[in-house]
Amino acid sequence: MTAAGVAAGGAQAAGVVGDGAQADEVAADQERLDYARAAIEYAYDQGWTDGLPVVPVTRPMVEEFLAQTSRPADEVIAAVPHLNRQCTVEQAAVNAALAGCRPEYFPVVLAAWDALMREKAVVGGGWQSTSGPAPLIVVNGPIRHRLGINCAGGVLGPGFRANATIARSIGLVVRNVFGIRPQELEQATQGLPGRWTLCVGENEEESPWEPLAAEVGLPAGTDAVCATLLRTCEFVDNRHTQNPEELLTDFADTISRTGAAIVPYSSAGLVLGVEHAQLLAANGFTKRDVQQWLYERCVRSHEDLERAGKGLGGWNRAGGAGGRPRIDEYGLHMLPSPEQLMIVVAGARNAAMSMVVRPFGFAGWSRTAVAIESRE
Repeated sequence: MTAAGVAAGGAQAAGVVGDGAQADEVAADQERLDYARAAIEYAYDQGWTDGLPVVPVTRPMVEEFLAQTSRPADEVIAAVPHLNRQCTVEQAAVNAALAGCRPEYFPVVLAAWDALMREKAVVGGGWQSTSGPAPLIVVNGPIRHRLGINCAGGVLGPGFRANATIARSIGLVVRNVFGIRPQELEQATQGLPGRWTLCVGENEEESPWEPLAAEVGLPAGTDAVCATLLRTCEFVDNRHTQNPEELLTDFADTISRTGAAIVPYSSAGLVLGVEHAQLLAANGFTKRDVQQWLYERCVRSHEDLERAGKGLGGWNRAGGAGGRPRIDEYGLHMLPSPEQLMIVVAGARNAAMSMVVRPFGFAGWSRTAVAIESRE
């Protein structure tokens, strides 16, 4: 609705009679709004939404999205093999438009799908899990700023169109193309709040270490996406120490809780707040040092697990490299390997807080990054 239409509508509601042209404009605006509302309700009736309204999509809108990529519209970019269902570039474009993406976000959406399809859990039925996992999409490179992808305050929360809609488009494909919906093919017992909103930009400018995409092999400065599935996020609030080992001990306690052990499996990652990352780096810790320190110390004893009804007796004690944590005389090592502890730096410098995240699948995340297609 135009500003004039809003003003005219307010005047009309107050009983003020405008001139004929103004009344015509108000009527035209009202007709357009009624049409949009009907289109949104139609989408609800068809089951195309995730519970929130979607953007009505027209053929010209889809063409705007397809113009952002050189990939053919009929190219298959994602699949659920056991259901024999696939998603094409064009179907991804439709759902990105439904989600509220701008066309220029579409190369990130495609890269996110490429990254997700490298995850064993994604192609192995993870979308239908009882834990209802969420895709975590991490964006690196200058494109974060060009598209307005939030990397700082509130990075895991709402309020930023690119973060919210890029992630939402993934969920709409799972629903609309693969047909995986709650209480139907999806089997989530309770599900995960924010299941389709976990797209973050890494705060490369304030991180003391290399970006995630560079860590796993792409040149620094590349526009890229890494992705995996998560079970949940758990905060670590530690503003109490400047000792790096005390801080890491706090992380280890959260990583090692018995509730995270689906015997004999477990996993974890870190979305580090800037202050925590800088404190560790200032005390000589590289990212690899953090991973190794936590790998060695994130162990839950046999006795602790017995008390939680998760005794380790009879389980194969091999593990580690294949993505399965090791069991030994000390108990369950909660991380399958040091490098499987994903570390991302994101958020604001306003409190020393971080998140432990729980990757889904226990086969380990792919540790790969996908470069985002450039049309420049």
